[in-house]
Amino acid sequence: MIVWLNGTHGAGKTTTSPLVQRLIPDSRVFDAEKVGETLMDITPGLPETDNFQHWPPWRPLVVETARRVLDYTGGTLVIPMTVLVERYWREISTGLAQHAIPVRHFVLHADQDTLRGRIEGDTVLGPSSFRLAYLEPYAEAARTWLHGEAEVIDTTHLEPAEAALRIAKAVQS
Repeated sequence: MIVWLNGTHGAGKTTTSPLVQRLIPDSRVFDAEKVGETLMDITPGLPETDNFQHWPPWRPLVVETARRVLDYTGGTLVIPMTVLVERYWREISTGLAQHAIPVRHFVLHADQDTLRGRIEGDTVLGPSSFRLAYLEPYAEAARTWLHGEAEVIDTTHLEPAEAALRIAKAVQS
């Protein structure tokens, strides 16, 4: 099984995913961003883009990597990864379904002011114009398709440990 933690920057995916992993027996965290980083390391570089998710190989490589890891280890993969383009989500979720891999899709949500404050006050990564640029695309995805495709966990006033507990309970029920 895959527990996919979606949502934009500042919603709590990176912080929450290891907490979820500790609560679900036989689970591992798979950061699909590493697949994008591998593609970014190709030289000479792939065509210019502002987001590696736009490269067509990224989506099937995420599916194939997840499938291979699950074939090897079994259990559950917790994947903290923002996917705001509906077509990309469909490509990934359809690819996983073709391999009979069940997906529990959660969106960690917070209001725009909270997200902006978390991004601007991030003491690890620092303020980031890249991360801030995704606030409006997230709001649009949430309004048009994303919240209808997932179980939404509002993290505006929720500690990461409580969000993780809610996700783990939902998965295990």
